[in-house]
Formats: sequence, C-alpha cells, structure tokens
Amino acid sequence: MRRALVFGASGQIGTPLVERLHAAGWQVIAVSRAPHRDRPGLHWLQGGFERLEGVPDEVEAIFSCGPLDGFARWYAASRIACPRVVAFGSTSAETKRGSSDPAERALAQRLREGEQRVFEAAAARAAQATLLRPTLIYGAGRDATLTRIAALARRWGWFLLPRHAHGRRQPVHVDDLAEAALAACAAAATHGRTYAVPGGETLPYREMVARVLAVLEPPPRLVEVPSPLFTAALLGARALGRIQGFGDAAVARMRQDLVFDLAPARRDFGYAPRPFVPTAGMFG
Repeated sequence: MRRALVFGASGQIGTPLVERLHAAGWQVIAVSRAPHRDRPGLHWLQGGFERLEGVPDEVEAIFSCGPLDGFARWYAASRIACPRVVAFGSTSAETKRGSSDPAERALAQRLREGEQRVFEAAAARAAQATLLRPTLIYGAGRDATLTRIAALARRWGWFLLPRHAHGRRQPVHVDDLAEAALAACAAAATHGRTYAVPGGETLPYREMVARVLAVLEPPPRLVEVPSPLFTAALLGARALGRIQGFGDAAVARMRQDLVFDLAPARRDFGYAPRPFVPTAGMFG
C-alpha cells in the first residue's frame, strides 16, 4: 500500500486532500498541531515543523498544505526517503513582491525562498518536487478573504467597497486544489515545475463580493463609495478596532488584475477548476 505524509492535514486544503488520498487507497500519515483520532488507513501525528515525532523513514509521497517556508526548512533538514513532493505556495509570491507594504513584500520573499529550498532539497536526494500556487482560496469557511468579507457583512448588514473595484480575480475552491495535488503527484510532466492553480472563472472584484453577499441570509447590502470616503471609513474602523488586515496595499489591489494562466496546469495534469458559484455554507 502506498503511504503519503501530509502536512497541514487538518487545514482547508489538507482536509479534502486527506479524504481523497484515503479513498484512493493510500495509507495516510497526517500531521496537525491539534489532536485527531486515527481510523483504518489514517494515522495522525501531532506536532509542528519545529518538533515532530513518529515520522516514518520512507513514504511514497509528501504533500505540504501548510506554510511553505516552514515545510521547506523541515524538508531540507529531514532524512526521510521519498521520491515525490507536492507543496502549496501562493500566487502572492508574485502579486505581493512589489507591494507598498513591507510585510507583504517579506511574505512574497519567504514564499519564493521556500520554493527554491524545496526544489534544492529534492534535487539533493534525487526526488521530484512540484509547487502549486493557488489564487484566492475559498470553500471551507476558513480563508482570510471571502469568509472574512462574509463575516463582516453579516455583522453589519452591509459591506463597503470603493468605487471602481474592478480588478479581476480567480477564486479557487479547496476541493479543486485537493484534486490538483493528487493529479500533479501522478503526472511526470510536473516534475521540477511550479504551476499557478487559479479558479475556473475570472471576474471583477466587485462581482466576486456581490456573489458572496447574495447567498447570505438575509443578503447584506453592497455599498460603493468614492475612494476618499472609503479611505476615511477604513481609517475610522481601524482606529475603533473594528477591522484589521485591510491595509492600503490590499485596497489598492482591488483595482488591479490578479490573473494567472491555468493552461500549463490543464496541459500537464488535467486541471479543470469550477466556476465561482458560492453558497452560504462555504463561508460558515
């Protein structure tokens, strides 16, 4: 029986990936910081990259669905024998490398360095690695963008956007990412390569938000205001501690196209993500 080691196994991508591996007959060793109960074919290890006991000496595949930089450090220092590695990074490696926010630029740098470290460590042990870069993730109610927007809109009964927030986006469902990881693992054409894995539909930021609000009950109102008024409202909300994380760079990106080509992933491992059709349960 093939064995897979999965990091971030209880996360929003790891959860559906573990289920697919298990259903496909893999013996799964799943890593999580929280305790979980074993079942036939699925064994949980509790710990993190800095301290993890019980890792097998050999597996057929390693999947990383958590922080890429942490996994890259662990993998480079490990002695595990494994011919195949599939790790998730993020398109933020490109979209935030020129950000006006120093923290975002640092994130982009860590992602790119993590990718390079994974490839170097794989090459040093004659293994084959593939890196997957998702766009804006949704579907498990645990993402930091659309689920957060839904939560704020539910609380307030409305959601504020600056006018002309028409930068294009490609939201990608967690189940499509789990399928992508499995397919990429089995495809020799993906060895040593990095792929963007966007969603199956490209739409303006405003339309994306409007679709999220439309499935909530009752549907919150989408309010569009001039940019100076939006900036003033955002500053006020930050000062009152009512909102965190929507920095100036993030607001500026609402007008920027963040679009990636899925053709290489489709060609090499049959990637076919769904269009953006949200339901309320995706943001619970």
